[in-house]
Amino acid sequence: MQQTRLDIARIRAARRMIDPGFLDTPLYRCEALEPGLGCAVSIKLGTANPVRSFKARGTEVVASLLAGKGSRAVVCASAGNLGQALAWSGRGRGLDVTVVASRFATAAKLDRIRALGATLELVDGDHELARERAAAIARHDGIRLLEDSLDLETCEGAATIGLELVEAMPSFDAVLIALGGGALATGVGHVVKALAPAAEVICVQPLGAPAMTRSWRSRRVVTTESADTIADGVAGRYPIPVVLDDLLLVADDAVLVQEASIIAGMRMLFDHAGLVVEPSAALGIAAVLEDRDRFAGRHVVTIVCGSNVDVEAYQGWIGTASLSPRRHAP
Repeated sequence: MQQTRLDIARIRAARRMIDPGFLDTPLYRCEALEPGLGCAVSIKLGTANPVRSFKARGTEVVASLLAGKGSRAVVCASAGNLGQALAWSGRGRGLDVTVVASRFATAAKLDRIRALGATLELVDGDHELARERAAAIARHDGIRLLEDSLDLETCEGAATIGLELVEAMPSFDAVLIALGGGALATGVGHVVKALAPAAEVICVQPLGAPAMTRSWRSRRVVTTESADTIADGVAGRYPIPVVLDDLLLVADDAVLVQEASIIAGMRMLFDHAGLVVEPSAALGIAAVLEDRDRFAGRHVVTIVCGSNVDVEAYQGWIGTASLSPRRHAP
């Protein structure tokens, strides 16, 4: 494999900086999903931690390094999960954390950022406007700007998921990874290509937020004017060039899935795996649903990357009846 920005030795070192509460999340075969998908399915449950997403693996590394240098503050832009993770990691290390988010972000995520003690600033626009505002705050206050996916620590923190995967399950055919800014995809992809190169690395993005996938297919940055998807965690419009360069080296494929398939994937994970997940976390299942022939008879791993959802929105997506106890015939 050609060299990405990532390094296996640094990834192993990153694992030692991460609070144990975020490590060694469950990895298990979920046979109940398999009849509906036509393939063997294993779940890597990245939500079994204090912030219910994989993002803290990166923020733990960033906060640890900042605290070690005596830094006092950090700011980031977030659709919700990164902000929660940074608030958690910063609180434990005495850092003042500012999070900039769209006021249209999931309310439950914004509430949790506040509850974790971060300063939350809302902008009247999407995530790209939040990124601009966070950069302005960093310049004005002279503090660290954490940029998800661009900052290598976020990628190498996420890559520890890949270490756990290949160490616990050395043989599988493909791993399905939600694709947004690229930290999870490039991190896990790097490890899989380095340590389990026979496995396919397949990135999955919503059809309504296709910028990184279009960029991967074109081998150059492609931006979009808007994003229209319920999967807010992966709804970026401006891919980062160096992240795309890494993705081009580790991804075997990048696919786009429809909103209906994302919702069907969420419903399957609830009905057959007992998991309440946010839309981004169902992208892997959605990819199998849309291309069963491709995965038939194979063993795929899907990374469930987040479970911070607004309850009312979730009920609307998967159907209130699905949340009610089922009555079985005697």
